[in-house]
Order: sequence, then C-alpha cells, then structure tokens
Amino acid sequence: MSEAPAYFADLNLDQIVASITAGKQEYNLAPFFYEALKSREAIEYRQEVMRDLENDAHYDAVTRFANAMRSVREHLGQAGKLHYKYEKQAWLLDAVELYCRCVERLLSDLGAAARSSPGLAGFFTFIEEYVGSSAFQRLLSEIATLKGKLASIRYSLLIGDGVITVSDHHDEPDYGAEIRADFEKFKQGAAGDHIFKFRDFEQMNHIEAGVLDRVALLNPEIFAELDGFSARSSSFFDRTILRFDREVQFYVAYIAHTRRFTDAGLTFCYPRVAAESKEIRVADAYDLALAKILVDRKQPVVTNDFFLNGGERIIIVSGPNQGGKTTFARTFGLLHHLAAIGCPVPATDAQLFLFDRMFTHFEKEEDVHNLRGKLHDDLFRLHKTLEEATSQSIIILNEVFNSTSLKDAIFLSTKILMTIIELDALSVCVTFIDELAALSKTSVSMGSTVKPDNVAERTFKIVRRPPDGLAYAISVAEKYGLTYSRLRERLPS
Repeated sequence: MSEAPAYFADLNLDQIVASITAGKQEYNLAPFFYEALKSREAIEYRQEVMRDLENDAHYDAVTRFANAMRSVREHLGQAGKLHYKYEKQAWLLDAVELYCRCVERLLSDLGAAARSSPGLAGFFTFIEEYVGSSAFQRLLSEIATLKGKLASIRYSLLIGDGVITVSDHHDEPDYGAEIRADFEKFKQGAAGDHIFKFRDFEQMNHIEAGVLDRVALLNPEIFAELDGFSARSSSFFDRTILRFDREVQFYVAYIAHTRRFTDAGLTFCYPRVAAESKEIRVADAYDLALAKILVDRKQPVVTNDFFLNGGERIIIVSGPNQGGKTTFARTFGLLHHLAAIGCPVPATDAQLFLFDRMFTHFEKEEDVHNLRGKLHDDLFRLHKTLEEATSQSIIILNEVFNSTSLKDAIFLSTKILMTIIELDALSVCVTFIDELAALSKTSVSMGSTVKPDNVAERTFKIVRRPPDGLAYAISVAEKYGLTYSRLRERLPS
C-alpha cells in the first residue's frame, strides 16, 4: 500500500510514523506502516522477528550492516558522478569489496547470537549459503587478486617544462631515502614536519587522469581485467540481500522508537490478536503521539485500561471536555492498527481484534469545494462508512453531530449506533449525549474523570461508570462563567 489509510490522520498515526522513520527516508519505510496484515500467522511472524531484533547483538549487527550498505551506495553514487573511466572503475571495485565484506560481517554477527524467529533463522540460512557459494567466493578471490595486481604497479614520472612522461619503473634508486640518510648524521633533536600536504580531492583532475591513462597503456593486461570486472559487476547486489537491507529497517526503526519511551519508564507489549473473538482486554494503554510530547517535556503519561466481554461491542465515552476522551478513542484505534502490522503496542498487556477495515469519524473543517454544510457532510461520510463496514470492522466516532441541536443529535446518533449494533461491529463513540450509553446491552459506558475535591481538574483517566452528566455540566458552566462563584462576582453587592 503506497498511501496511508484514511484513518491515519484522525489517529495521529501520520505523526507517529513520521517520528519513527525520521532519518531513514532512503528506505521508504512508510508503506510498511500503512498496510494491516490479514492473518494472525503473519502478525505473529513479524512479532517473532521483532523479538529477535530486540536482542542487542542482533540489533547492533543489522545496524552495522545498514551503515556498511549505506557506504556501498555512497561509493556507487560517487562513481556515477565521475567522468574518468578508471576512476569510476576504482570506486566500483571498492563498492563491491565493501558489499562482500559487510555481508560476511553480517553472517558472522548473526551467527554469534541465537535466533528463534523463523524469519531471522531463515535469512541466516540463506546468507550462510550465499556467502559459502562458489560464485561469492570466486568474487572475493577476484577482488583480492585484482587489487593485488593494481597495488603492485610501479611507474616513474619525468616532469619537465609542461610535459609529464610516464614510463615503467626499472628499480631506479629512491633518491629521497638516500638524501634522508645523508642528512641523518646532522640531525640535532626532533625536526619539524615540512612535508607539503596535498588536498584530498574526491575527483581526479585532468592531469591525474592523463597519467592514469598512460599507466594503463603500460599495464594493458591488468587494466583489461579491471575492464572485465567492471562490466561483470554492474549489478552485483543480491535481491534478497537488498530486500533484507530495506525491510529490516522497519523493525529496527520501530524498536529504536520504543526505546525512547521505555527509557522513560513506559511499557510496550506484544498483543494477542484474534479474528474469531471480539473480546478485547488492554491494560495501561497510552497514545504514542501524545506520549512523545509529554516525554520530551518530562511530564507524566496517563495510561488507561479497557475491556469488552462476551457480547459487548461498543464503548460509549462521555464526560467533561478536555478530559482525555478523544485521546482514548485514538488510543483504541492506534493499538489495533499497530497490532495489525505486527508491532508491540503501548500497553502492559493487550488482547485485540483482527479487523478487516477501520473507519474513523473525527471533526473536519468544512470544505468549500464540496458545497455541503457541516451536518450534510457528517451524514454523507457516515453513510459511506456504514455502507462499507462489515461485522469485522472497527468504527470510531468522535463527537459527531455537534453542529446540530441536541434533539437532532440524539435522533441521528441513535440511528447511527443502532446500525452499528446490527452490524455487530466493534466501535468507540465519544459523545456528550448520556442517553446513548443505554441503547443496547452490547454497549458499555466509560467516562473521563475529575478529581473528587476539584471537579474542574481532570485526571485524564477513562473508567467504566454510568454517565451522570454532572462533570460535563460543571465544565460548561465554567466555560461560560455561570458557576455560583462567578455569578456572585458579577452581581452588584
């Protein structure tokens, strides 16, 4: 899947994925986070790989491998920028050698620690066979032989007035060594270093290229071998190695992200998922996007528990504004999505449902191009959702129909929820309408709470309880300055 699901922005998953993949744009990891897996077996396969890579030895091994492969790509990129034939071939030769060495190192590193996941164990078997293959060993031997021959080349330069003559080296004496020996007898103490330092340019200049061309003419057989090697090695990467190099970054990027939170005392767990049962149970869950902000500010993160037993399908969430209701709804959705892509979820324990599709309905700004009013647009979007949803879907509604009267909101919300009840779909509905909690035995009521001694102060805890509307009424009164104390202040004495 190349595009994010429609619910990504509503659940702030776009922010989470952007944070996870920051600095890894070269791998295009976002699509791995977009597509929910469709079977428990596929999810468990990823979970087992993730567990293996949480091992520091494996994590460090693939990190070293990724860094080395990045260096290989940089060498190839540099070769592509160069103009002179033999310079390009030298960079290619180094790239192929780096590739071979980093694959060998990965095999050694992975072999040093036990592997329990079928994914990592299967890849280890592949790379073991790949490195041991005659083709790979022949490549290594060819590189070593060719580099040895190139290193053995000796030549002499005669630099005249605007002319450089390149010739074979015929064991001419090293006059520099003779001069150093002659002056050694006059040495008094440590001498300063007066050797001129040449700049290390990434590219050859035309004079260096001309010298190299003439060295090649003096050593035609060796440079013919370099030509042949370059032609044969234009595509030296193994496809499985390349695929591993990219896909493993999905795992290590997520693990690196979780460590930011575990270092702050928060927890992740591997959820149990099932498509057969809609009973869910989660302990100490939190919203990753909000948690990142709070952790960065060194502020505490509030966690919540929730469950659905037996025939329970819908969680009706009510309570005062700014009490954590919307965050709770987002957490419910992101937990299910992260579980469906095989990742640990932000909680201490989780049993979740393997959904077919997820639908969210959060407030959106009016679009002047669709020529629909807000209520009309809400109804249009909800109608489309209910047409496409199945009994295996998850539907998250966040304060729908706020733009209409209370009477109409109750009527419309009831119709929507009754349709969801008939579908037997899992749902979370954040609402200011207390009456919705009693629609069916399949729905349960949860509410955001306030401190008993100060109803204006939110705890951000969402708990199972019947709706009472009191905290909401007080918050509304406070918002509009209608509390007893505010009214007394405004009345003349």
